[in-house]
Order: sequence, then structure tokens, then C-alpha cells
Amino acid sequence: MIGRNIVLLAIVCLFIVLSSSTAIGTSIGFNVSEIENDDSIYWTVSPQRSENFNFGDNFYTTYGSPDLKASILGNNEFSSGHIYDLNINLANKGTITGFEIKNEADDNLDLKLQSIERGYETEKITAIGITSILLSPHSFIDVKSGSQESGTLRSGEQTQSLPKFIVDIADDAPAGTYSLVLKTVYGYQENVQVSGDELTADGKIKDVEIGMWYEAKTQNHTIPIIIKKEANFDVINVTSDLRSGEEGIIKVTYKNTGNLPAKDATAKISVYTPFSTTDDQAFLGDIESGGTAQGVFSLNVDGGAISKNHSINSEIRYEDDEGETQLSDTMKISVKTLPATSLKDKVLSNTWMLVILGILVVVSGGLLIYRKSIRKGNKTLP
Repeated sequence: MIGRNIVLLAIVCLFIVLSSSTAIGTSIGFNVSEIENDDSIYWTVSPQRSENFNFGDNFYTTYGSPDLKASILGNNEFSSGHIYDLNINLANKGTITGFEIKNEADDNLDLKLQSIERGYETEKITAIGITSILLSPHSFIDVKSGSQESGTLRSGEQTQSLPKFIVDIADDAPAGTYSLVLKTVYGYQENVQVSGDELTADGKIKDVEIGMWYEAKTQNHTIPIIIKKEANFDVINVTSDLRSGEEGIIKVTYKNTGNLPAKDATAKISVYTPFSTTDDQAFLGDIESGGTAQGVFSLNVDGGAISKNHSINSEIRYEDDEGETQLSDTMKISVKTLPATSLKDKVLSNTWMLVILGILVVVSGGLLIYRKSIRKGNKTLP
């Protein structure tokens, strides 16, 4: 509803602009209403014209109107689980299809007025104050942006202010071709009438009045996008034990969020200070769509490393369903370095060492008691 209100407000503003831009200080009002029907939105604008528009003085009626064409600028193939900026190119392909003479020129004054009007009539196919909004009928494609403004386009021109929309494609979006709807609304000159009192001695028209009649037009444009068939990956869990000056391991769980399985997948990490490794790859095997796999990596931590969070880059190389080798987008693995293990903690964490120490204590104690008993026995002999 917010998006609709924004567009409705933009339409109202459009007609305020139109009313303020007419010639000879004329004033135009527009009645704009929104009609909702079967989840579709329509904007209707009642025909309005300046107060000094006089059909009796109208020499021409011109036929034709602006005709906007919309297309995605660049590639229209996208991956699930990502957010994209969609740049839409708008081009005005409007043409004048004909003229109809409403009143013949009776004298030199009319001939001059007729010529002036004919010049204005060619502006009929100019789209004024273009506003657009992108709508998605699909639950897994979410348009984050509101309405966009693209200025005015004469026939044959393309917009320099590209409408840009942020589109969020869900992780579970199925592969296929889908249509988004771009709604555009703009004003255009429906008709123009020129009148004047008389010709002056130097051939100029006295008290020229130009009456302009504007209308609004809405167009719906189909914007096709393709969600590619591919495997996509996310890091969903990380466990690590990385301490300053020691060797540790990280266990990373990857999930295939795409719509195709990944064959013979191998995960690789890229590490920087304070880490180093000779074990930067882990074989994951085949990962079905929605499946998970764990990679285990061994890292050395610099002795001077302080306790903090670090980010490690990871990628997965795999074969797609056509046997082609693919490389995933880079993922971030978050790990934390800890202080070096103290001697006490090392001893306490080593169960076998504790067992051996216990045995040594028991044996040592037993030997000590045994020796004492032998010495005592020797002293009591006759």
C-alpha cells in the first residue's frame, strides 16, 4: 500500500508540474483516482484542459501518443539467494500517426496561428515526468525499491536517468523464467490551440493565447528475468579451536542452497595473518540440493596473535549437471583466536597425562612405603 501511495503522490506531483508549465500562464487541473481490482492497480486521470482552450479556434487534431519501451540494461540472468540492482532502460518510440484539420485558415492571421499550432502539435508524443514502479507477482522475488522518476523523453530518446530497482531473490527460488511488471505513468500533450486578436503592422500577433490540454497515460511493461539452474552455497556452521602460537582446526559446514546438485565438490580457504596453513582444501564429495557437507582445515596461529574475530574466505569448486567445472561465490568464515593454552590447562586437558601422573604417584608412594618397611624390618633384626 505504501508503494501505491508513493506512485499516486508522484502522479499528483506530475500534474502539478504540467499545470505550471503551460504557455501564457494557463492553469490546468487534473482529477486523479486509483482503482483497485483483482490485485491490479489502475490510475485514471480525467481529461482536463486550460480554461482558454476553445475547440472553435482549434485548427488541428493530432493523432498519436508517447509509447515507452522498457528492458533490463545488461544481463537478465540471476542466481537464487542474492540481491541485485536492476537498471531499466526506457525508450520513447511514440509516433504521430496523422493530422486532422478542424478549421481552415480564413486570413493571414489564421495562417500564422495555424503555423504556430502545428509546431506545438508535434510535442504530442513527448512523455513528460515519467514515474515507474516495479512489481513482482512471485513470492520468492521481492522488489525492495519504491517508485522511480525518469524525467521527460521526446520521441526517439532513451532515458539518461535509469530507473534502478533493488530485487531480492530468495534462496529457495526455483529455476526458470519469470515476468516482473514495470508500471509507468506520465503526462503528454493531448491537444493545443492557438488564438490571437490581430496582426500588427510588423506582422506580429497581438494578444496571443495558447491553450494546452494534457492527459496522463499508464503503460504496463513485462520485464522477463531468468533464475539460473545452479548450485549455491552458504556457510551455516563453524566450530574452531585456534590459539595463539598453536596449531588448531576449524570445521566448516556448507549447505547447497541452489537448485542443482554439486558433484565432486572441494572447499578451499584463503588465509592471511595471523594464520598460515598447508591444509587449505577439503574434499566434500557430492552435495545434493538442500544437502550439507563438512570441511575440516588445519591452521597455524602466529604466536603474537591477539584474541579477536577474524574472517577467512572460502570457495567451493564443483562439477555441474553438464560436467562443467564451476566455482562458487566467495563465502566468509568467521573464527576467533584465543590466548595460548597455559601449562595447567594443557595438563588438565590431557587425560592420558593425568592417568600417567596418577599411576606414577601411586607407584612412587608404594615404593616409598615399601622402602620404609624394609628399613624398619632391618632395624628390628637381632
